[in-house]
Amino acid sequence: MNAAAVSPSEAFDTWAQVYDEQPNPLLLLEQRFLSQMLPDVGGLDVLDVGCGTGRWLQLLASHAPRSLIGVDASAQMLHRAATKLGPAADIRLGSCTALPVRDATVDLIIASFVLSYLENLDTFARELHRVTRPGSNVFLSDMHPDTAISCNWKRSFRVNATEEQIPANRHFIQQIIATFQAWGFELLTLIEPHFESQEKKVFEQNGRIESYEASVDLPAIYILQLRKKVTVVPRAQNQTERPEPLCLSGASYALGSEASTVATIAIERGHIRSISSRPGQQVETSSSLSDSIDLPGYLLLPGLINAHDHLEFALFPNLGAGPYQNSTEWAKEIHRTCAAVIARHRKVPKPVRLWWGAIRNLVSGVTTVCHHNPLTRELLANDFPVRVLSRFGWAHSLAMDPDLLHNYDHTPPNLPFILHAAEGVDAKSAQEIFDLDRMQVLDDRTILVHGLALNRKAMALLNQRRSALVVCPTSNQFLFKSAPSSTLIKTLNSVVLGSDSPITSAGDLLDEIKFARNEIGVDVDSLYEMVTARSASVLRLRSGEGRLRPGAIADLIAVHDKGLTPAQTVAHLTFDQVELVILGGRVQLASAPLYARLPDSLKAGLQLLVIEGHERWLRAPVEDLLAQARKSIGRDLRLGGKRVDHAGSA
Repeated sequence: MNAAAVSPSEAFDTWAQVYDEQPNPLLLLEQRFLSQMLPDVGGLDVLDVGCGTGRWLQLLASHAPRSLIGVDASAQMLHRAATKLGPAADIRLGSCTALPVRDATVDLIIASFVLSYLENLDTFARELHRVTRPGSNVFLSDMHPDTAISCNWKRSFRVNATEEQIPANRHFIQQIIATFQAWGFELLTLIEPHFESQEKKVFEQNGRIESYEASVDLPAIYILQLRKKVTVVPRAQNQTERPEPLCLSGASYALGSEASTVATIAIERGHIRSISSRPGQQVETSSSLSDSIDLPGYLLLPGLINAHDHLEFALFPNLGAGPYQNSTEWAKEIHRTCAAVIARHRKVPKPVRLWWGAIRNLVSGVTTVCHHNPLTRELLANDFPVRVLSRFGWAHSLAMDPDLLHNYDHTPPNLPFILHAAEGVDAKSAQEIFDLDRMQVLDDRTILVHGLALNRKAMALLNQRRSALVVCPTSNQFLFKSAPSSTLIKTLNSVVLGSDSPITSAGDLLDEIKFARNEIGVDVDSLYEMVTARSASVLRLRSGEGRLRPGAIADLIAVHDKGLTPAQTVAHLTFDQVELVILGGRVQLASAPLYARLPDSLKAGLQLLVIEGHERWLRAPVEDLLAQARKSIGRDLRLGGKRVDHAGSA
């Protein structure tokens, strides 16, 4: 049947009748990727240009923007959007090239599948420049022009058994970038995703599997992230704190738990500067990229966040015989029955033990650690292997810290306050939550650790107070022969994962992930969030930890890409699969194969450690750390239960 040609305004008014009912693989693909790229819109003024029936407005409205405006030229599309959204969005009839929006009032713009219907890119770029504030983000997405040409894709829809075609223009990606750069925007991200299994289902449902087969190896859409330039006066920075620019090319990178795509990541001043699927299309840096690492076949993930550890105990074995009723009972017993073991390990200088704690995390892909003990100079030094949180208040527990209330009162209100609570299986442990509430220390900045004894009433209380919980399941299993339930993890609004120390845990954060997946039944997407973005949110991290996106701190890890989603990859990750760790743009760990690929400038300062037979090059004084630990403990050193040695004596 021949498609009927109609004017754009007529077409969109007609399309509005069926727009939400007809599955579209292009929109599904865009939703999967763009939803992971958007920043937190809370408190921002947001504009959806060409909003249609409100597909993106609905998602954005649920994240508390300060204002939300949708503009479209189709009255019928806007009528449906207004019906869905009510007062949650300000719906305005208008042209994309003459927006009914005041100058410099917008922080973030989405223009989804809009550019193909515009004749003049320059007018559109000028209009977005007019309405945005300096530093604003603009996200542009559309059908990929190259694939549209090669596959002869048309803009059409079907209504009342008639296929109607919409006139469209093809603007090539480089042309779009150049136009916006001329109007003062800089490119932050360019990705060109392909159809995958999720979209294949839509093709099958519509009887168009041949179209999927013809395009499966071609980019189906593009997504551009641009930022309106803002003049910044560079801040003086110690040269030792600023690694040289770095380029990671050829690997896929994780946008979130479900989406990944091949791109080149440019790193400058320890932060991700740009992400581009086209080598050479990165944002210009203040100096040429002097170092690069080619990583085809690898998947880049955000560095993991360990929300609870005691770093100085990394070389200790499990202590205690259990099961116990509560943590106090365990603590008393081990000091009576394991005094010799404790004394021997404590002879190792504390700074050395802290370094081993950092290495235990580093080799498992952890770049950020919340250390639940007093901070020392070593932990905050520039050369420490992992980033240790310093901006929080803490107490040990209600039973063991008489200064708990004092510490809480003297923690700034914008920082988290962390303490052990409900660590046990008896009535005393269960009562602690309610005692803490009477002391008025449960609120939206409170983070409890363990919470094994929480009942449904206590869970409801934590949600009401908007408090968070860190679970360390293998530690609970060792001490109490009981672990957090799936009900607890699903019921609480904010749950993240910690490793605790090897005194009670199975090994490292990856062992906690494995236990939570296999024994508790936590789904892989939740596990991914519990050690990345959600953990960053709970701990109030402010440098972009837990995500790979422009502007974020360059903390990331590389593992072999097995064709799994990022969440599936993390859920099944083992320490021997972590082959590269970068902290703030500096290589901290490399496997032997990747060490061989590094430029000589990146190898400087790395020393070899053998962990359970696996060679890892670490930015650490390995030989000295081994020598000092062996003076007290002997040659058989175990790091989280894993044997460590030097290559020369392995």
